Amino acid sequence: MADVAERAGVSLSTVSLTYSGAGPITDDTKARVEKAAAEIGYLGPSALGRSLRSGSTHIVGLVLYDDLGNSFRDPCALQTMNGIVTTLGNLGLGVLLIPSPSDEDDSPLLDTAPIDAAIVMRVFDHDDPSMEILRRRGIPAVVMEGPAPTGAGIVTIDDEKATAELITHLVGLGHTRIATVTLPFDLHSDTRVIAPEDLEKAAWNPTRNRLTAFKRAGIEPCVVVEARASMVDEGLAAGHLALAHPSKPTAIVCQSDLLAAGVVLAARELELRVPQDVSVTGFDGLDLPWLAPHELTTVVQDALYKGQLLAKEVQALLDGDTPAPIDLPVSLRIGTTTTHPPK
Repeated sequence: MADVAERAGVSLSTVSLTYSGAGPITDDTKARVEKAAAEIGYLGPSALGRSLRSGSTHIVGLVLYDDLGNSFRDPCALQTMNGIVTTLGNLGLGVLLIPSPSDEDDSPLLDTAPIDAAIVMRVFDHDDPSMEILRRRGIPAVVMEGPAPTGAGIVTIDDEKATAELITHLVGLGHTRIATVTLPFDLHSDTRVIAPEDLEKAAWNPTRNRLTAFKRAGIEPCVVVEARASMVDEGLAAGHLALAHPSKPTAIVCQSDLLAAGVVLAARELELRVPQDVSVTGFDGLDLPWLAPHELTTVVQDALYKGQLLAKEVQALLDGDTPAPIDLPVSLRIGTTTTHPPK
């Protein structure tokens, strides 16, 4: 900065004010300082130095609940992250991807990561380790579709009501043997058939809400298969389990479109016709052209807009406000994968 000041013929404080924007600097003076800086290759004050002085990193932690590879294979998660990163970038904030703490992690990154706020993509309950670490550090947080502590931001959807509408649609078509393929119950899930007495163990809100939807619709699922992750290959494995079950389901309600796509593929492998032999529904409203000629009956949510809302909740927290909970609207879309049960 001293070299720039000497070259531009101004004081050191003038150079400092030029970069901080905190004082009255004429356009001519600012241009002279910037020209001098460009001539010697000076890029501005150290970001680390600025953060040490201001106590602000301008970084938001994005706490991921899943394996990073899975997160970047899920179009819904990608759209949400795109909304988050783009909106925060426009606000002058960067993003640090942080893995969710695990039982085996004695010193999780979330304990020490230099961040001003956090967005937690999955919260399992009020004792979630991510939320406990953030509370202890005094870092404001925004939660996506989970229980949020007092003062935290939250963006959610009424997935219970939306799933109940899917189930009611199937019941209206005449289905009585309806199975479901769920999202993971917790961080240590595996693809498996769930015993009726274990249904209450679902610790993640979307999984639990979409299961509760069956009670809301007045019907019990004939078989529940938990998937390890919202991935097509997990849906394929879960679909084989559901379709091989003695209850012989005529319809399968899947808790994501990727899982539903996997179930459709499982039906094809078993030479079952969708929807003539088995109806399949999804959740998310993804564009899956490779599944043609099938177009999923599903619940549509705007994942990009959800990410934008999560980022705006962060901005409200950093501005010292208490953001109001946001309930993102969703809608039912009837596709070509549901019809009357076979006779």
